[in-house]
Order: sequence, then structure tokens, then C-alpha cells
Amino acid sequence: MFRTIRTIRAIREIRTIRTIRAGTRRAEQPGPRTREPRGRRAEGPRRHRRAEGPRREGPEHPRRDARDPRPPVDPRPPLSPRPPEGSRGGAGSPPRRAGRPRRLGVLAAALALTAALAGCGSAEQAHLADGPSPTLTEFTPRIGLLLPDTHTARWETFDRPLIEAKVDQICPGCTVDYANAQGHVAAQKQQLESMITGGVDVMILDPVDARALAPAVSKAIHAGIPVVSYDRLADGPISGYVSFDARRIGRLQAEALLRAMGPEADGGQIVMMNGDPADPNATALKRGALEVFNGRVRVAKAYDTDRWRPEIAHANMSGAIAALGADGIDGVYAANDGIAGAVISVLKSDFVEPLPPVTGQDADLAAIQRIVAGDQYMTVYKPFKSMADAAAEMAVALGRGDPPGAIAPEHAREDTLRGVPAVQFDPIPVTAGTVRDTVVRDGMYTIAQICTPKYASACARAGLTV
Repeated sequence: MFRTIRTIRAIREIRTIRTIRAGTRRAEQPGPRTREPRGRRAEGPRRHRRAEGPRREGPEHPRRDARDPRPPVDPRPPLSPRPPEGSRGGAGSPPRRAGRPRRLGVLAAALALTAALAGCGSAEQAHLADGPSPTLTEFTPRIGLLLPDTHTARWETFDRPLIEAKVDQICPGCTVDYANAQGHVAAQKQQLESMITGGVDVMILDPVDARALAPAVSKAIHAGIPVVSYDRLADGPISGYVSFDARRIGRLQAEALLRAMGPEADGGQIVMMNGDPADPNATALKRGALEVFNGRVRVAKAYDTDRWRPEIAHANMSGAIAALGADGIDGVYAANDGIAGAVISVLKSDFVEPLPPVTGQDADLAAIQRIVAGDQYMTVYKPFKSMADAAAEMAVALGRGDPPGAIAPEHAREDTLRGVPAVQFDPIPVTAGTVRDTVVRDGMYTIAQICTPKYASACARAGLTV
């Protein structure tokens, strides 16, 4: 700004010198010499005056191009004190990042400079200011979306398209860069780091392994990129969290399993097919389920399912049947629908009759069809649209440099994080009798999608008719 002001001063000096030279040339021409009175020059625009008071000529007058020894005065209004780092977005708010909402600040500074120059009194500057002035528009951030795998149906069927649709709705100019790790930690780490160097402004991350990705998450935050943890709680200084209460889901699953077991719930034995131990949601699910099971049933076998892979659950369930016998399993706690499908496949292939009750989670279409057919007892429906909408809104807000407080009035309750803006939704248990009032009513599936010819008779028994 100071350089611009000095340039304007130099232009005025040059114009003054040219005026003097022109007057000298007129004085050398024949004819009566006329000189413009000083008083009339004072009435003209201020651009013809270099300083207040009469102009003096002579060796004692300082050079016209001499610089003012006084320090230049910044015409901008004083800046308000900068808030402490991290105060705008909770515990994990990143420092302001050049090239993101600061781009708006650059435009604002340019507007302030234009206003300051216009105030110098120059007619020429006033003429320039008469044109259309730039206006501030909302910044359209570039959003990175990283999901964990494709063998869990919900990610590609619901979460990704719902998040992209919501971003497009609330921020038409925003772009979403998508990556799926296919269940591999190293792949997701590379994808995350590529998005950092690629220039995304904010990330929505569902980590394959929360602990293993913590250094990469910290790298993003230190690069000024907010990270919204989606579904699974990521380790590291995250900026926001959107999920369902996993501990509550575990309790809902366990309570439903005990109801389905009936009299055998007291003193019966079950198999626990838990999720990925690297996933904090799996740990919370197991904790919630055990709070219900303790003192009621005996957990005869318990397995973790690495990366939530159904083929691993298949092998584990085969081992449980071999160890306990087909008649030694009164119920199966399956942490999600992918695991439940593998469990039921093994039970059927080993001719276990009748099938013990099996739980699930995510309300996959295949799981809803198994529930209608009576092969799977229940699943947990998590309204993905509400979750996806909240994540998209939080990401756009953080990408623009706005606090997510209005979107996330609650806070994460996990012991590892304090003060992180969070939104947690209530899960809904689904059995054969509640399919219509949950996933069908909310538009997740139509009856036609559920009741294919293979399941037509089962749908009729369940009252699922158009």
C-alpha cells in the first residue's frame, strides 16, 4: 500500500514539473506574457497542488523529488486483535491457511486499498473509483472425501452420493475429491497425504485405522486443513465429528438378541463376532453389548474381524461351530450386516437348524431381505442422509473458515477428545415388523427393491405389499 501511495505522489510531482516547463516555454514565445494568478490555481482540483501554501522557487527550496522524512501513514483502519489459534473451531481448529478463506481477506484488503486511495482527494483516483467495485463472494472450498472400503455396502450406496449431493446443494461451486481405501491403511494414508499436497481446503475422513492415521491427520491440521471425522472417530486434533452413538448401538443389538433368544437368554451361550479392533466404533459397540450380556449369557467364543472383512468372519464362524458344535450356539452377536451375512452363510452350509438369532448393523438391502425371510433377526438403521448432510454442512463451514458451532451444538464424549464439535444421531433397531416404518418410510428402500421375486412370499407374510 505504501508503494502505491509513493507512486501516486511521484505522478503528481511529474505533472507539476510538466506544468512549470510548459509555462516556461510560453514565456519564451513573443507577445505579451500572461501568468495565471496563484489564487485561481488554488481553486482547481487538488491534484495540481503538491503541498499547501504558495510555491517558492529558489535554491533554498528542497528538491521536488525529495522523500518525506516522516514515515508513511497507513490509511487502513486498525486491525482488530487476532483470536488465539484454534479458537474458531474447537480443539482441532487449524491455523488460518493461505489460499483458503484468506483469499477472501486478500480481496477485502484490495477493497480497503481502493477506498484509501480514493480518499486522497485526487480527481483521477475518484474517476477510477466510479467504475463497478468488486464484491465479496462466498468462498467455495475444495473438499476431500475419504471412505474406508467397498465391501461394506453403505459407503458407495449411501454415504458418498448423499454427501456429494448435499455439498452440491449448499455450495454449487464446491468440488469433492473422492478416494476409497479399499480397506488398506497404507492406501488411505497415501490418499490423505495426496489431498494435502493437492490443495484441498477441508477433509471428511472415515479412517480405516484411526491410530495408524493419526500422524497424517496431524499433518493435515498443521497444513491448515480442517478434518471432519465421519462415522469413526479419528485420532489426532480433528476439527469436527459426525456419527452415531456406537455404544448405544451395541446395547440395542445385545438387547434385541436377548429378546430373540427368549428363555435361553438366561444362562445360554453366544458367539460374539466383533468388528475391526483398529476401529474405535468396534470397541464402543463391544463395550455397549457386554454391558447388556454380563450376568445374562455366557460368551462362549469371541472374535475380532480384521478390517470388517466378511471372509474373515466366515472363517471365524466356522471355527466357532467346530469348537462348540451346531447345538452349542444359542445366538450370534454380529457387529454389522456384512459379518451377519457371513455368519448366516456358514450356519446354512453346516445345516444348522433352526438358525440361531443373528444381529447386524447398517440396514444393508441384503440384510433387510434376510430379516424379511427370517434368516437374520435384526439390524440397526442409521439414517445416513441426516449424517451425510451434517458432515457436508460442517465441511463447507470449516472450509470457509466459519465455526461449526451452529451445526454441531454437542461435543464428542470420548475420553480422548475434549471440546471437539460433534453431531451424534440416534440409531434405530429394525426387525421384520418395523421394516415398513423405518427404511421404507424414510425412502431408503422401496418395497419393490426389497420384495424381489425371491422374497415375494416372505414379504407377503411380513405385510410388505404395495
